[in-house]
Amino acid sequence: MRVNQTEVIGLIVLGVIVVALVVGFVVSGSRRRSGTSAPTTPRTPPAASPGGSGERSSVAAPPTPGTTEVPSAVPDIAPAEPEALPAAPAAEEPEPVGGRLARLRGRLARSGSPFGARLLAVLSRDQIGEDDWDEIEEALLLADVGAGPSAEIVERLRTHARVNGLKDAAAVRANLRAALVEMLDPSLDRTLHIDPQIAPDGGPAPAVVLVVGVNGTGKTTTVGKLTRVLVAEDKDVLLGAADTFRAAAADQLSTWGARVGVETVRSEREGGDPASVAFDAVRRGRAEQVDVVLVDTAGRLQNKADLMDELGKIARVIAKEAPLSEVLLVLDATTGQNGLNQARVFAEVANVTGIVLTKLDGTARGGIVIAVQRELGVPVKLVGLGEGPDDLAPFDVEQFVDGILAEG
Repeated sequence: MRVNQTEVIGLIVLGVIVVALVVGFVVSGSRRRSGTSAPTTPRTPPAASPGGSGERSSVAAPPTPGTTEVPSAVPDIAPAEPEALPAAPAAEEPEPVGGRLARLRGRLARSGSPFGARLLAVLSRDQIGEDDWDEIEEALLLADVGAGPSAEIVERLRTHARVNGLKDAAAVRANLRAALVEMLDPSLDRTLHIDPQIAPDGGPAPAVVLVVGVNGTGKTTTVGKLTRVLVAEDKDVLLGAADTFRAAAADQLSTWGARVGVETVRSEREGGDPASVAFDAVRRGRAEQVDVVLVDTAGRLQNKADLMDELGKIARVIAKEAPLSEVLLVLDATTGQNGLNQARVFAEVANVTGIVLTKLDGTARGGIVIAVQRELGVPVKLVGLGEGPDDLAPFDVEQFVDGILAEG
């Protein structure tokens, strides 16, 4: 049977249509089941304005997929205020020096000094024999007054007893007081000399105070307390940490100074040349026109020749920049006659001009004040009364004697 060509073409077209319909139905069902949609063609951004001017279109390009769109105009945001730094601690205000003088007698009186109490007890007896006079002399020697001064005091008291008798306790007390005051020699100059100086080159220079002493006397602490004394008197002070053998000494001195707003010149390395540090401190003191430069030195034993020679070198190097106003020797009042031996050697090497006695309150050995002055002709200028930061006071003869004779 012959098939008409037109019919064949019609069947082919019909088959293609049926296949297309079946495939479309299958694909549509698959998309609905998967929940996806047909991909869309991304929009092409508008072309730049013609003319080749190089200006950007006012229409922003779409963001890249996966990024956050940045607005074309960013609002002005005020810059954050810088975080305020913590305020530096205010410098302490040291106690006025006048108040410390008043405390001297009170501290000694509260200690109930057995030195003065023992002397008064013996002198108040109705009858005093040779044994009593020996007891008085022994009390003076135990207080480190020294053999010569002790004998002089006993002789004066015996003379007074023969002439005036010992019936009046007030008179006995007054006579003992007068004897001690005389031995302490009120005529000695106890002023701390801190007036402006003239440098070797003829220019102005600050007062320079060199502080020396053996280990363990409280030398660095004394320098710190002396700084407070000077600040209380409205002096501009600079510290020199010439104890370069102990880093802790320089740290300690810096801490003392910082508490009252005073700076410290120190070595950049442990074991540096102490003479160089002292020289730098004085030179900086001149440049900054301070009133006083306080130089702390390392503790040293008086029988170590090399260390004592080094102390002499420090003094000589300082003198090239400014004359020394004071050389203060710090002594421990509890060391007694050994302190006198220390003072003798230091005086020969460093030309000591004044003594600072520490740990004076509560000791029965305050007679070292008399002994050291008699031996060296060097006055006690300052005394340490306790462990407080303001427990350093100018020495006053009458306040001291009244304190040791007061009833505890």
